[in-house]
Amino acid sequence: MRVVLRRRLPAALAVLAFLVPAGCGTAEDSSDAGSSAGSAAVGEPWYDEITPADADGAAGGTDGPCPLPVTFPVAEGWQAEAIELPDPTAAGVDDPELAAEMTAMMVIRGDATARCEVDGRGAGGGFLRVWTTEQDVTPRAALDAFLADTSIEQATEAQFRDVTAGDLTGVEATWVSHNELLDEERRSWAVAVPANGQSLLFEVSEGLLTEHSDLLPAYRLTVQGLRTAG
Repeated sequence: MRVVLRRRLPAALAVLAFLVPAGCGTAEDSSDAGSSAGSAAVGEPWYDEITPADADGAAGGTDGPCPLPVTFPVAEGWQAEAIELPDPTAAGVDDPELAAEMTAMMVIRGDATARCEVDGRGAGGGFLRVWTTEQDVTPRAALDAFLADTSIEQATEAQFRDVTAGDLTGVEATWVSHNELLDEERRSWAVAVPANGQSLLFEVSEGLLTEHSDLLPAYRLTVQGLRTAG
């Protein structure tokens, strides 16, 4: 797959441009950083000193944006929208099969499928994405599969810790990765929690224009405010 990506980068970028929300190697052996509730890890890689952003709305549940078996607060200036798989032929790629394959690569990673995107660009942030797994996938297994998927990027320096996320107990990971399509190195964070028999992943990643200080306040708000829907 990497050979295809290198040879057909324009096609991949075309598909990526059309992957929008509706309406708008294997990871290294981990080192357990301990529970975030038990002790704060100041500085890289967790940055626990960063406080949550102010909330302005919510998503998830059955009635709001992004139907999910949980609800979560949305940071001020951020907008949540459900992700829909676009028509691959609309991207202008000559090979529909290739377009469909590359589109799938953008919304499927490991055992998880992207369901929701919270856009923070209007507030100077990046994106927070919510991924869901099939039934009977544990949070740690979901994260392991997510980081092991090398179709887009190679994850390294992975660390894990047990966390309390709202009224749920889950696992948090942070890692460094190199994205071949964009040729950039970045740090990412994700929390995986069990809900309705599956696992949900809430993930943010640094980018060319976004740093941890732009992303983590909204991420902290979401993680700390997770609640089982119902």
